[in-house]
Amino acid sequence: MATVTRENIGTLHDKITVKLVKNDYMPSFEKTMKQYAKTANVPGFRKGMVPTGMIRKMYGPSVFNEEVIRVAGKELETYMKNERIAIFAQPMILPPENDYHLSMANPTDVDFTFEIGLKPDFDVESVIKGSKLTRYKIPVTEKMMDDEMDRIKRRSGKVDAQLEVTDKENIIYSAYEICDADGNVASGSEKVEDTEVLDKMPSKLKEMLMGKKPEDTLVFTPASVCTEEELAGYLKGLKLDAGAANQTCKMTITKVGHLIPAEMGSELYEKVFPGKNINSETEFRELVKAELEKEFDRIAGERLHNEMFELLVHNTPIQLPETFLRRWLREGGEKIKSAEEVANEFPGFEHQLRWQLISDTIMGKNGINVTRDEVMNDVKTRVLAYFGLGPDDEDETPWMDGYLKTLTKDEKMMDETYRRLLFGRLFSFLETQFATEHKEIDEEGFFKLADAHAMHHHHDHSHGHHHAH
Repeated sequence: MATVTRENIGTLHDKITVKLVKNDYMPSFEKTMKQYAKTANVPGFRKGMVPTGMIRKMYGPSVFNEEVIRVAGKELETYMKNERIAIFAQPMILPPENDYHLSMANPTDVDFTFEIGLKPDFDVESVIKGSKLTRYKIPVTEKMMDDEMDRIKRRSGKVDAQLEVTDKENIIYSAYEICDADGNVASGSEKVEDTEVLDKMPSKLKEMLMGKKPEDTLVFTPASVCTEEELAGYLKGLKLDAGAANQTCKMTITKVGHLIPAEMGSELYEKVFPGKNINSETEFRELVKAELEKEFDRIAGERLHNEMFELLVHNTPIQLPETFLRRWLREGGEKIKSAEEVANEFPGFEHQLRWQLISDTIMGKNGINVTRDEVMNDVKTRVLAYFGLGPDDEDETPWMDGYLKTLTKDEKMMDETYRRLLFGRLFSFLETQFATEHKEIDEEGFFKLADAHAMHHHHDHSHGHHHAH
């Protein structure tokens, strides 16, 4: 009869030993061997007629080893289920003090030792109750509104072709090619198309372009027309890597345009808000303002959620079985990691684990979950919205069911949708649990606030995590 014993070997770190006697694994090993004898294909013998001794020699050792390990694993599982042990990842087998002598010819008692990392108990409620957070509100000012109106008019404006470059507001359409110092382009070299307002270009290049006409060319190296500050952005805009700073480029002006912003009027209103039948500029401004407010609310909400996340992860006192987790991180993946990789990855891994424990606990205690139907409905709503349709237009989309069937095969998208809904629910719930004060702040002030991660970075039990989300 198998016996299972457990002892503690560190913080939340236990060792479980499964002792098997011969009788625990021999009967099922013999049974498996009989199956093999019936079905084995051995050249020169009819099925089921292979001598037992031969079968034993061929398959015995590997089947024997598998069987012993399988029985040990099953005993461990039953023990853990009965004891209701909550563990991280899965048990890891400990290298034996003396090698397992699994010998089919001489079956004996055998010990298997596993180590497990136990999930801790922790108190997240007092962290929530003991914290106060700020929900910011960014009022939309007249200046913001004027800037937004300007942007809308420009975005919907039309471009008038110009004969030459005369104005900082001109739009320069161009093609870039890598060439030699005399401007000769190697045959088959790629063209990079670019469109940019003159005013946004490097200042030296601006001067060089004044008075140029379509089809004119310039030959230069990016480094020679840019200041140090301008260079990286300019190269990025041309999709060139940093090494291209001193390569000679040939720039050909393909077209010069001038943007004429759209006029306020029903055509623009319809373009920005289709189907809303807006009749006046006042009405249009109101809707634009509401959109801006909605966007600022979303950004402020995101900040609040980030703060909740950081506060919970860094301030909830949670003990972890670090020795076990470091081994798991090192050996639990597809290939074994180096000590250096483990050292680099551990802080982020621990950060994720803390969040997983905390979020699972809050969701479990408060019944926060998402069903597959809810995931499907969310996908459906987004598909309809993409085609500009609402929930009432379903009759017009007989293709929808087939299309959704295809989409559900996309595991990654389904998983992302599920997580987005689930964590959306979790944070909505947390908003009702944290004490929150409301505070008005202007746009500039808001974007200057210290980021949430830095604010809750208490090193007493966070071991200096670095992460970005």
